[in-house]
Amino acid sequence: MYAVMETGGLQFKVQEGDKLKIPKIAAEQGKEIVFDKVLLISRDEKEPLMGKPYLEGAKIEAQVLSTGKGKKILVYKFKRRVKYRRKKGHRQDYTQIMISKINAPKKSKS
Repeated sequence: MYAVMETGGLQFKVQEGDKLKIPKIAAEQGKEIVFDKVLLISRDEKEPLMGKPYLEGAKIEAQVLSTGKGKKILVYKFKRRVKYRRKKGHRQDYTQIMISKINAPKKSKS
């Protein structure tokens, strides 16, 4: 079973037990967090549950492993013949999480 969730303006395909780095969120190391912006859950390949835009009642539980900064990205601007050079660096903050459980919504009787 896998799911597609949204956090920090990005979408991630996750399964139980996955470790991933997401944009930094305010959570302490070792704490449990819940993501409720679930776009899709697939129990089997035949019929995935899709939201419009999010699935109501679907939640993904995760544990915060660590926080840190990513690799440095260099931004270099250059214009020839005018002695214009600018060099800047940037390190993006991240939170590393481990997906512990994917809770699918209950199917409604129609």
